[in-house]
Formats: sequence, C-alpha cells, structure tokens
Amino acid sequence: MKNLIQNINKAFDHRIRLGIMSVLMVNESADFTMLKELLGVTDGNLASHIKALETENYIIIEKQFIGKKPNTSYRATVDGKKAFKDHIDALEKLIQNS
Repeated sequence: MKNLIQNINKAFDHRIRLGIMSVLMVNESADFTMLKELLGVTDGNLASHIKALETENYIIIEKQFIGKKPNTSYRATVDGKKAFKDHIDALEKLIQNS
C-alpha cells in the first residue's frame, strides 16, 4: 500500500490547491478573478493557497496592468505540471487497486 501513496503530493491535499492546479492544467493561464469565481472562494483563502503553490514553484505569478487596472494571472510551471500529473496518476492507481 505504501507504494500506492508515495507519489501523492501533500501540496495538492487541499481542494482549493487541487482546483487551482486543475484549472491551470487545462488553461494556459488564469487570473485571480477567474480562479475566485470558478472555485467559489474568498480573496484571502485563494491568496493563501496560491502562495503555497508559488512557494513550491508549481505556479508563476504574473502582474500587469490592463488599462489602468492591475491584473494578476497565474501559470503552472513545468515542475508544477509534472508534480500534478504524478499526483493524479498516483490517485488513479490507488483507486484502481482498491
């Protein structure tokens, strides 16, 4: 059983981080508002989970201005995509062997 869970990544244990990475795996990028609306979370909650993924180097934060409004967007890094794929693969193996 240990082998089945060794690739489950604690960085994706929380549903919000799982959601953020899921969105970024199928979109080139997503801005703060898009993630907030898709995941149905508060600003502070989303920000703390984004920070956790940034600390792991799983996402890149890009800040820019659109007109005079600030816009923050996020992209999954190569390492983040690999870690997330490995996590999903481990979950699938766990489910198949249950």
